Amino acid sequence: MNRSSESFRLLPGAAASPVILHVPHSARAIPESVRSGIVLDDRALERELDHITDSHTADIAAAAAAACAVTPWQFVNRLSRLVVDPERFPDEREEMLAVGMGAVYTRTTHREPLRPDGFDGRPLVERYFHPYAEAMTRAVEDRLTAVGRAVVIDVHSYPAQALPYELHGDGPRPPICLGTDPFHTPPALRAAAEKAFAGFGGTGLDSPFAGTYVPLPHYGRDRRVGALMVEIRRDVYMAEPGGPAGPGLDALAGALAELVDALHA
Repeated sequence: MNRSSESFRLLPGAAASPVILHVPHSARAIPESVRSGIVLDDRALERELDHITDSHTADIAAAAAAACAVTPWQFVNRLSRLVVDPERFPDEREEMLAVGMGAVYTRTTHREPLRPDGFDGRPLVERYFHPYAEAMTRAVEDRLTAVGRAVVIDVHSYPAQALPYELHGDGPRPPICLGTDPFHTPPALRAAAEKAFAGFGGTGLDSPFAGTYVPLPHYGRDRRVGALMVEIRRDVYMAEPGGPAGPGLDALAGALAELVDALHA
């Protein structure tokens, strides 16, 4: 099946694959109806997109999927995280609310105003956040029905130097950060990732970014859903901020394919 909308696209993989490569932050597109609620001028907005976008991560996921012996599924956000961030909690549980970066951002990476004071983000949550979450939930449930398990691999990137919005930016910044969850990241999944990415100068756990993405209906409830976040330090594969990709992209795609193939074994 191939599901798509204005805000996301599900690219089908092999029927027997439990793996979903989730790419939530790679896009820069912002609908004009959303752009009108952002206070930055065009130049400042492009600069913010350079900093906040996980550039080229969709290309890494696509190249990895093409190289896998068994093709994984891909769920790709087609809109910038400045529209909504599908990986935030949409309520007061979200710790990033402290820096204006809940499901709907009101501050930039440098803690400057992104939207006006008192901005009501609820219409954006209804239009974009909830349909995305529901589609991702269906994608996971489809894998559970077809294969009996699902493994969500989040594909992210992060800057070599901490940005002011980071709540935990004073910790280690390894070439590859693996975000884990005590319920959804079994030791074998973590070990497979550490092996696959061993050639990039070191992996670290949960620093500077921690946790994984699991749809809320399954979060903390269904151990058949495994999850791991792969955070790639941007200087490993691209010019910062927002520049072109370099030769590191192909090597990363190969490592990600190795991880996915290990999960199919």
